[in-house]
Amino acid sequence: MAWKGDAAALEDDLRRSVRGEVRFDAGSRALYATDASNYRQVPIGVVVPRDVEDLEAAVAACRRHRAPILGRGGGTSLAGQCCNVAVVLDGSRHLTRIPEVDPERRIARVEPGVVLDSLRREAGRHGLTFGPDPATHAWCTLGGMIGNNSCGVHSVTAGRTSDNLEELTVLTYDGLRLRVGATPEPELERILRSGGRRGEIYRRLRDLRDRYAPLIRERFPRIPRRVSGFNLDELLPERGFHVARALAGTEGTCVTFLEATVRLVPSPRARALLVLSYEDVFRAADHVLEVLEAGPIGLEGMDRSLVDSDFTRRSYREVLDSLPAGNAWLLAEFGGGTREEAADRARALRARLAGPGAPGMLLAEDPAAQARIWQVREAAVGTTSRDPRLGDAWPGWEDSAVPPARLAVYLRDLRALLGAYGYGAALYGHFGEGCLHARIDFDLRTSEGVRKYRSFLEEAADLVVSHGGSLSGEHGDGQQRGELLSRMFGDELVRAFREFKAIWDPENRMNPGKKVDPYPLDAGLRLATRLGDPPAAFRYPEDRGSFSRAVLRCVGVGKCRRETGGVMCPSWRATSEEKHSTRGRARLLFEMLSGQVITDGFRSAEVREALDLCLSCKGCRTECPAGVDMATYKAEFLYHYYQGRLRPRSAYALGLVPWWARLASLAPGAANGLLRSGWVQWIGGIAPGRQLPAFAAETFRKGFRPRGGDPDVLLWPDTFTNFFQPEIAKAAVEILEAAGLRVAIPRRVLCCGRPLYDFGMLDLARRQLRQILDSLRPEIEAGIPLVGLEPSCVAVFRDELVNLFPEDETARRLSAQTFTLAEMLARAGFTPPPLSGAALVQPHCHHQAVMGFTADRRLLAALGVEARVLDAGCCGMAGAFGFERDHAEVSLACGESGPLPAVREAGPGTLILADGFSCREQISQAAGRKALHLAEAVRAAIRASRGDEWGPTVSF
Repeated sequence: MAWKGDAAALEDDLRRSVRGEVRFDAGSRALYATDASNYRQVPIGVVVPRDVEDLEAAVAACRRHRAPILGRGGGTSLAGQCCNVAVVLDGSRHLTRIPEVDPERRIARVEPGVVLDSLRREAGRHGLTFGPDPATHAWCTLGGMIGNNSCGVHSVTAGRTSDNLEELTVLTYDGLRLRVGATPEPELERILRSGGRRGEIYRRLRDLRDRYAPLIRERFPRIPRRVSGFNLDELLPERGFHVARALAGTEGTCVTFLEATVRLVPSPRARALLVLSYEDVFRAADHVLEVLEAGPIGLEGMDRSLVDSDFTRRSYREVLDSLPAGNAWLLAEFGGGTREEAADRARALRARLAGPGAPGMLLAEDPAAQARIWQVREAAVGTTSRDPRLGDAWPGWEDSAVPPARLAVYLRDLRALLGAYGYGAALYGHFGEGCLHARIDFDLRTSEGVRKYRSFLEEAADLVVSHGGSLSGEHGDGQQRGELLSRMFGDELVRAFREFKAIWDPENRMNPGKKVDPYPLDAGLRLATRLGDPPAAFRYPEDRGSFSRAVLRCVGVGKCRRETGGVMCPSWRATSEEKHSTRGRARLLFEMLSGQVITDGFRSAEVREALDLCLSCKGCRTECPAGVDMATYKAEFLYHYYQGRLRPRSAYALGLVPWWARLASLAPGAANGLLRSGWVQWIGGIAPGRQLPAFAAETFRKGFRPRGGDPDVLLWPDTFTNFFQPEIAKAAVEILEAAGLRVAIPRRVLCCGRPLYDFGMLDLARRQLRQILDSLRPEIEAGIPLVGLEPSCVAVFRDELVNLFPEDETARRLSAQTFTLAEMLARAGFTPPPLSGAALVQPHCHHQAVMGFTADRRLLAALGVEARVLDAGCCGMAGAFGFERDHAEVSLACGESGPLPAVREAGPGTLILADGFSCREQISQAAGRKALHLAEAVRAAIRASRGDEWGPTVSF
């Protein structure tokens, strides 16, 4: 794995040759040291080319130094093919053009960095799609899909990526650029006569084919999901000597992809999903052929592990409640020209399966309901990495495939083998094509565990071959399975694979050590890297009190790199930089704890820079399938980073806002005058153009008068509501009283310390929470619910409180009895009077991530407004973040890729609702619209129902 060249000279040459980014610093190398596999290999450097010509220039510079190269897309490979001691060429940021979509010919031309869903959106304008669709479709790239020969749910009808590939423009390591595809015999003869390097390549390919054709026909398994090995069968005369398809699945070991022409297929206009439940996954596999007879366009299987994970239970509770009872499920999807046609096909299967011994069945016709069920399946790689029964589970034998008719017996044999080794496994996969995914609780940390791991993989390889199967049905060979290929194909065909690679890459500079002449499958294991585990400020109860174990939650799934939908990850969407993704930050923290590449621990400038643009939105806490909680990790890091150091000015100006607010309340007019002065903005590190919110003339606490009697609820007057917008708390009091509840507030001014976490001021935050627990102990012990109006403050009680005091019974009780306004009204059985009109709703990130938005949706529905709840991501203000001089640009970029365009497009009669104080500020300052709290809308409905006798209503 060593390269003995001069890295400094190579870096200098690349900087002179390439217009894109050239990064040889420790932080960048650490970012790309692993993919989603078990392996870790630190690269020589990273290049992010601006365009295809830049990519060629980078390869040329590497060639001058004989440096190995590794082309990389979304970096989600599970077999180690996307990490190497090489120069990483990351095309995912800039090589994203789709030069052509031709609906008549049903083809598209794409650059290698195009995200699959981007192509599907463009093709969808013409009723077309790209058939293969792995679970990572929202962030995987076409270049990576071609390199890996990806498949996905709908390969039952669409086939593998290679089956949908028409042509490739490729670049060899020695500088030849050529376009390859199907090669009829006359064309092949013409190329051979033309000579040159191209003629030499084709001549050697033809000779290779002729020598090995009988063995290829004999030894290549005839199954829909054979991804292992090289596609030498595509060179056979009956397959049209298709050089592009032969290069699919080569995992960057032969050529660099510059452009691809891919086939598009009609997209079903409507879909229906029939969910079938079984006693166990083996019984589910028994019925695969029967279900396939009904002609589904996708047929997936999954066992209970996917629905028992913490992430799934937290994020998809309603979906889980809707599934038919069982321990395993088949998901059979049907397509049609209309919704009724698709549903009829599903109903026909349901009717055929009905009767004694029938599986449990659920027919989902609503597209939104189907999407939520599919999300459970798509999250599997992450959710099964922390299985509640298995503990930590890993890839390794996660991608075998057999003929669908053999799946059930193979599953039972595999279970027996797992049992013999004492392993547990989460099982799921593309059952309609006999492809099994599995996460297994391998011990990859100890020498004995690794020895056992190797032995198991060797036996498992023999087992799948005995069933006529393939080592890989989708994820490729890489380093994980390359060493095992001779067990599947025999030594002669492995020699043919070696010759195939040498034709394209005679110097072995293209992703060496992967697939052909591979590194040992037990070398360079990521978990073999020893991590420090320093004392932490947070307690990490879900990670056994270990910060390093919390960091290890990231398994490289890459969902934080998706471009639309959900909250995670706003800074990635604004920058398209790996280091500003949740995954990138987790990897840097891993490297920091290992101390090998990043050597200065919690003083690391590289980690500090990557975390600087984290908005602490908490989106990853819920949306990351592995449960990565970067907001907490950031607070933890900053706590250590600033030990004995001064923080930036904005930390004191904005992080200590509860104390400044108390002081300002003594003379709010004078305080507001100071806030408008330029020198206060400069001292506080406030961005030009940002206007600090004004203090209210009177705080809520000052004007509050309890009704008397024992309280039913305790209203939390948070800093933002109490000192800046007390009218929201007043509205909440009206509503709670209308619900028949007596309202009280804490006897003294208290603050949860929400702004402190963003700056790592955890000692002070802990003191604030301890003060709250001591002050509210009588109310907490009496079980009086606490109602919060600012989502980020409610989230502190529901999240940070129990992370800092996990063993404190009072803390646990307060966390359990803290509610949002909508949750409290639901508990009280309150139904608001109707309020006509339309509303655009921007949920606060912490609200969605920690509390969930279900109660609010139900309250809005009961209110009767035509509510459109945005799924546009973070507003970008994120507490103090958007006010800070160094963050304002990214803050606005997040808002523009999030809710701001929708707010601007909303008609003047549309009510804009946002419970978050920072969300309302961003909407006001960046979109020029006034947003209201949900409490103000509900109060308006109550007042309107009373004939306005209580005062003015909300103006639409």
